[in-house]
Amino acid sequence: MCRSVDVRTAVLAKNDSLAAQLRTELAERRVTAVNLLSSPGSGKTALLELVLRRARERAVAVAALTADLATENDARRLARSGAPVKQVLTGGLCHLESAQLRGLIDGWLPEPTRLLFVENVGNLVCPASYDLGETLRVTLMSVTEGEDKPLKYPTAFGGAHLVVLTKTDLADAVGFDDSAFTTAVQRVNPGVEILPTSARDGRGVDILLDRVLAVADGAAPHTPLLAADHLRHHGHDHAPAHHHGDARADGHEHGATHAPGHAHGRSTRPASA
Repeated sequence: MCRSVDVRTAVLAKNDSLAAQLRTELAERRVTAVNLLSSPGSGKTALLELVLRRARERAVAVAALTADLATENDARRLARSGAPVKQVLTGGLCHLESAQLRGLIDGWLPEPTRLLFVENVGNLVCPASYDLGETLRVTLMSVTEGEDKPLKYPTAFGGAHLVVLTKTDLADAVGFDDSAFTTAVQRVNPGVEILPTSARDGRGVDILLDRVLAVADGAAPHTPLLAADHLRHHGHDHAPAHHHGDARADGHEHGATHAPGHAHGRSTRPASA
């Protein structure tokens, strides 16, 4: 048991080291990388296609990498936006790692690219533990998935700089409980902004792009509750031992509102959730 934990810790430590190097390299190139995490079927490809279109309409230099176990379907969809897109086939691997990402962008990422969106493999477990060297980590969930999903996958939601709720045009039809969802998110990541979106009617798309551009311009992102060292030592999906109203180690109280994502200052690197 201890040996397996030690091996996993070493693997993640190596990944974190490479991620830190990549983050520095991307910063030197003035590239803001956004790691998109969600379960399959959340609608992140449809939403990302709209974000890429809006970015191009606003003359923002944008590119995207999309990862899947098989097929190039998502890359073909995203390419309709007119943005440079690269498909990553993982060959069965359930997540991307920083070494893969670095190898993929070397010699491919156009100059100058301001925003790089990385659509990770559809999975809320494995990708959540790997820092890719991203500037922002965004976790997405659709209204069809159940309000308690953040409690079931606290690593993915607890390490996010921003939480995006998708398919909100279906919320009434499926009886989505927004209050319960907000409570669940704030329990694992106090103060994180929850952004409602819909790829069907365009709700929230420009706001999402604005949030990313603000960070690209130097605004400090929300600081996630779960830090990289905590995740590396405690493993997958262990819920933080806290409840609403409990004091954090820094003296702040846990909130339960849709707080802006710029309240906690810039972290030296995003959480390797």
